[in-house]
Formats: sequence, C-alpha cells, structure tokens
Amino acid sequence: MSSERDRDAIAGRFRAARRAAGSFADFPGELPATLDEAYAVQDAAITGWDRPVLGWKVGRIMPPFEEALGAERLAGPIFDVREGEPAMPVFADGFAAGEAEFLLRLGAVPAGKTRFTLDAAADAIDAVHLGIEIASSPLRPINDIGPAAVVSDFGNNNGLVVGPAIENWRISGFEDWTVTTLIDGVAVGTGAARGFPDGAIGAVRFFLELMARRGIAIVPGWWISSGAVTGVHEAKPGQTVEARFDGHGSVKCRLEAAQPS
Repeated sequence: MSSERDRDAIAGRFRAARRAAGSFADFPGELPATLDEAYAVQDAAITGWDRPVLGWKVGRIMPPFEEALGAERLAGPIFDVREGEPAMPVFADGFAAGEAEFLLRLGAVPAGKTRFTLDAAADAIDAVHLGIEIASSPLRPINDIGPAAVVSDFGNNNGLVVGPAIENWRISGFEDWTVTTLIDGVAVGTGAARGFPDGAIGAVRFFLELMARRGIAIVPGWWISSGAVTGVHEAKPGQTVEARFDGHGSVKCRLEAAQPS
C-alpha cells in the first residue's frame, strides 16, 4: 500500500461490505505486501467498527505463504460470541466455512511482557472450551489470495460458538483428542490440535507476543480460537456444522445468510 489513505480506504470498503452483507470478487484495493501492512488495515477497520472485541481468532499460515511471509500464524478480531446451538450469519455470496476449534479464555497477563514460553502462555489461560469458529468474509477468494487478505478483513472471522468447558484442561490431554467436523451430518475432516506447531497453547503464545508487538493491551476474558483442528470446511447458509471432540462433547450451529445492518 502506498499511503495511510489507501489503508483506510480498504478498511472502509470491507466494513461497508460487511454492513451491507455484500461481496467482492477481488481484493478491494492494493493488496498489502507484508503482514505488518495487513495488520495496519485491520487496525483501521477495528477503529471504525463500533463493536467491542470479544476475542481473537488465530489461524495457520500454510506453505508457500509461510516461507514468503516468515510467519506460521495470523490473527483477527472476533465480535460475535454465542453459546448453545445458535444460527450463525455468513456472507452468502462471499466466503463461508465452519471450523472445529479449541477456545482458550484468557485470564491475567503480566503487563509489559513481550516474550512467552509455552508454560507462561498456559498460565495466561483460565479456561478451555470446545467450539466452532465461523470463518466468513465478503471477499469470496479470500483464502486463495492469501494471508494478507485474511488479516485485512478481520482474519476472515464472523463469529464464535462456545461449547462446553474442558474440566482439568491442563491434565486432560485435549491437544491429542481426535476432532471431527461434520457438515449436515457428514464427516468432512478429522485432526488433532497437536498437529499445530506447539499445539493449541502455541496459538496463545503466538497471540500474546503478536499483541505485544502491535501495542494492544490484553483484556482478561478474551477468547482465543486455536486454529482449525480438522481444516477449513466451506459451507453455505442452511447447512449445519458440528464439531465432535473424541467422546468429550460436541458443538453445533446452523448457518444463515447475513442480513444488512
């Protein structure tokens, strides 16, 4: 991007499309060349969104983007958190997917700390729940374009479904559980959080260090989504997404078309 004006214009176009429940066929402006530029777009979009941040999604960056950008993960804000078996809005003419995830709720984090071990990251977590991330964006080819596009539009997030808590999560071995995602009752993917770099706790460590670099203060109670344990599974309005966690519980929601707001 060549200027702050370009950054603000891209952020404004994404906000407008989300409010209108609209869609894009192409990135709405010059694609950020770096993740720092993309996070600057994200910051501008958050500033104009007028809704409180309730948590943050963390997602994997896969090859070849990982090598090109020098990062394994990315993050984006979450503004919609629901419980039970809710109807979750997605952009019908954009991108939409359901992702089985572990949801890690933050407690107190030492002020001024910029580097974290895995143990220190675990100490910052006060609960772990089963959950589903609703990945959705007005930009239909968002994942094909790559991480810079994903970061620019709220991390390609449009909500979180919070399921049951994991009792004694630190000794539960939850990162080794087999997780299955189903769309309309049909299994579409399986996996385990241990397959991520440093597991689900590694997602929290990444997030805490990223917020320190971005100068964003941690808010106790924020939810951190671990990343898609079984992969990213596209779905559409009217379909049901279910995540099953190795006999330890499940989470379910139904997708519906987002409406203008």
